[in-house]
Amino acid sequence: MMLEDHLGDVIRKARTASHVDLSKAAQAAGLTPEELAAFEESAQPARKPNFAALAPLLDLSAPKLEQLLQGWSPRPVDTALWHGFKVISTAGDGLTVNAYLAWDAVTKESALFDTGFDIMPVVHLLEENGLSLHHLFITHSHEDHIAAVAPLRERFPFIQLHSNIKSAPKDQRNQLNQIIPLGNLSVSYRETPGHCEDGVTYVIRGFPKNAPDIAIIGDCIFAGSMGRPNQSSEMLKKSVRTQIFSLPRPTLLCPGHGPLTTVGEEMDHNPFF
Repeated sequence: MMLEDHLGDVIRKARTASHVDLSKAAQAAGLTPEELAAFEESAQPARKPNFAALAPLLDLSAPKLEQLLQGWSPRPVDTALWHGFKVISTAGDGLTVNAYLAWDAVTKESALFDTGFDIMPVVHLLEENGLSLHHLFITHSHEDHIAAVAPLRERFPFIQLHSNIKSAPKDQRNQLNQIIPLGNLSVSYRETPGHCEDGVTYVIRGFPKNAPDIAIIGDCIFAGSMGRPNQSSEMLKKSVRTQIFSLPRPTLLCPGHGPLTTVGEEMDHNPFF
């Protein structure tokens, strides 16, 4: 799977978040404004940008920008390592969004993390594996992540919802220090605002054969990039550093868009950190 953001996207996202105008950034990069604008659009520079001068201006890592320029992407993940876990990607409104299904292999209890645009792939997985759907965990309330909530609840009327959406009924909101059992698995949450006020990361533990924990991170970060900081860039970076990068390095990171990655991969290669 291709990265959600190419190198030009990373530069534009960081420049916008840092409130640096195109001309100033282009001057630091050793490019004309037209060349930098074209680079942000296509990630195909007519001339190589001066990352050493540009990166500090945009609060990025120059060596990690070089890695992206050289074609870095996270090592492919074999999800078969996690018995009872599937990625579900659906498309709509010009976007492809990831949802995730996790279940206990013994009890067959399952939980869905975000819905994406279409519930039918979820329904097929439930039927194929003989699962019962008990929970829906929502990472944040942007439309592409919750587009199929209504049809899902219609089909599974007793499903328990979990989110940080302030307008949700109290019994559907995450509770402090709450740990939800899912057979032999457990689901806890960490607040990760910055991209969205109600942003949450869910951590799934207890997979068989000592498989690493899984963190469902919404749009907090992507492989090699970061979500759009709709609230605050510093708030979003703090969420990542304190709530995601504090997890063990092998932890599987499952973003709302783009490929799977790990804590270690992002600590070593994400230019925003």
